[in-house]
Amino acid sequence: MVTTAKSEKHFHQDIRSLDDIKTLVNTFYERVQNDDLIGPVFNEVIQDRWPSHLEKMHRFWQTVLLYEHTYSGSPFPPHAKLPIDKKHFERWLNLFNRTVDELFAGENAEKAKLQAHRMALTFEYKIDYLRNEPRSTS
Repeated sequence: MVTTAKSEKHFHQDIRSLDDIKTLVNTFYERVQNDDLIGPVFNEVIQDRWPSHLEKMHRFWQTVLLYEHTYSGSPFPPHAKLPIDKKHFERWLNLFNRTVDELFAGENAEKAKLQAHRMALTFEYKIDYLRNEPRSTS
């Protein structure tokens, strides 16, 4: 008798609540902290302030995905002078997308990945511009 392994497909729910946001953010940033490329950059800057950083990220994504306006601020300035480039943004985005796909599926999950992609491109562009901006010699 031949038996075949039954493949199970796991269907995930969409991102619908603050608890879902916390699951996404906490899982993602645990991976970031342990990543050999971007982990050292984040850990050097954040040091022992991870709990407050995670709370800020919970509020950011809650505002972006659930339209519950709990975040105010400008996310770019803290990133402007970091020693990062294209490969760091690619790794960040890869980890983010993988985390979303492993945990969630649906409209907000896709929106999270799209927003992360837009943010990574914008931050990368702005950082490159600031580094290569012509300096006035007057």
